[in-house]
Amino acid sequence: MEDNKKIDQKENVPWWQPGILLFVQLSGWIVVPIIMAVFLGKWLDQKYNTKPWLFLATVIAAFVVSMLGIVKEANQAIKQMEKLNNKDNTNKDEQK
Repeated sequence: MEDNKKIDQKENVPWWQPGILLFVQLSGWIVVPIIMAVFLGKWLDQKYNTKPWLFLATVIAAFVVSMLGIVKEANQAIKQMEKLNNKDNTNKDEQK
């Protein structure tokens, strides 16, 4: 019975909500790793007196993590959109 409620809730979301959710998720994959890398890199450079090498290394690593996260999230979103599109096409074919 709870599964039916979850399905009904997913079908009753506003049209703009999935887009905003995807924007927030992708933005998070950009902002969070970079900010963490900046602070961690500065701290490591001060601790080990390696200016600017550890800072640059952490920022580059954060960039790679960000890109991998964005690709993963985008692929999941594309699969969901294809699933919804196929569902809509099936419903249209059944109505004819």
